[in-house]
Amino acid sequence: MSFQPIFDAYSWDETKASIYAKTVDDVARALASRQRTLEDFKALISPAAAPYLEQMAQRSHQLTRKRFGNTVQLYVPLYLSNECQNICTYCGFSLDNKIRRRTLSSVEMLQEAAVLKQWGYDHVLLVTGEANQTVGVDYLERALRTLRPHFAHLSMEVQPLDQVDYERLIPEGLNTVLVYQETYHRDDYKKHHPKGKKSNFNYRLDTPDRLGRAGIHKMGLGVLIGLEDWRTDCFFTALHLDYLERTYWQTKYSLSFPRLRPAEGLLQPKVEMSDRELVQLICAYRLWNEEVELSISTRESPTFRDNVVKLGITSISAGSKTNPGGYAVAPESLEQFEISDERSPAEIAAMLRQQGYEPVWKDWDATLTALAR
Repeated sequence: MSFQPIFDAYSWDETKASIYAKTVDDVARALASRQRTLEDFKALISPAAAPYLEQMAQRSHQLTRKRFGNTVQLYVPLYLSNECQNICTYCGFSLDNKIRRRTLSSVEMLQEAAVLKQWGYDHVLLVTGEANQTVGVDYLERALRTLRPHFAHLSMEVQPLDQVDYERLIPEGLNTVLVYQETYHRDDYKKHHPKGKKSNFNYRLDTPDRLGRAGIHKMGLGVLIGLEDWRTDCFFTALHLDYLERTYWQTKYSLSFPRLRPAEGLLQPKVEMSDRELVQLICAYRLWNEEVELSISTRESPTFRDNVVKLGITSISAGSKTNPGGYAVAPESLEQFEISDERSPAEIAAMLRQQGYEPVWKDWDATLTALAR
């Protein structure tokens, strides 16, 4: 099984035109539907849905509360390395960006982990660049073995791997893998990834299939908003998610909404997305899919995150550093991108409680998965 035949059956230009051709009648029909389709999703992300944003927000809040209750998961990224052999036009770790490179040792990982544990974290997202000689599968396996005794939930956002590699890492405690396509526009993808393994569009597109076949517990999807028309990119994300949920039904799924943020010496967004449009997208995803987890990171401003958390968000990062060693070992090193919300985890937890939510530092244990098998 592969998503590629489904993807290849769609034209980017025709899909974009279809979204922008949606009318207020299409939006009203989507809102009235009890089981929304991908065509309904097109209507909900279209410009025609803008006047319905308040109605969409109320419905999104209700559906999220019904499915996820009043809990919000807290997580934090732990950057292990900024070594990377790819050239990506939007990333501070790009090979052609002349920065000081650093990869954490096992001892340094534990120093970073000690800070995160003091903050209360049990859910950590491990992040690296793509440099197989430095941070390949052997390094990732060692990182999981080092950190597994200290955290209940280990996620990973690293280079796409082969199925056999995921099968090797899952028993070491890997629970979740985030792999963003960046953009589903094939030509623009090549423009933004001119060198390195990441330039292989099809290999990246097939990564969720390899994860599904490997039996990953959860995977995260998304695009980098700003590289291309966000409505079209997000429709293809929904199309991809729809296929994955039907094919690998035992896996859980999450979506993220990273808007292109400034990074040293890099490009400006091709397409600007307003705060109101991001709210529309979040609500559209929730109205279309009641089960998918929705995450918002510290890329967004404090005011925006405070307001959007009740509209469909189920997980939120706090206190994030996007440089290797940023918590304890090397706090002054270059970040991958600029953080907007610099509040501490304690401040974010207090904000959630003030809004009537319970901040969850640990929502499950690996033993529960083992018992279910």
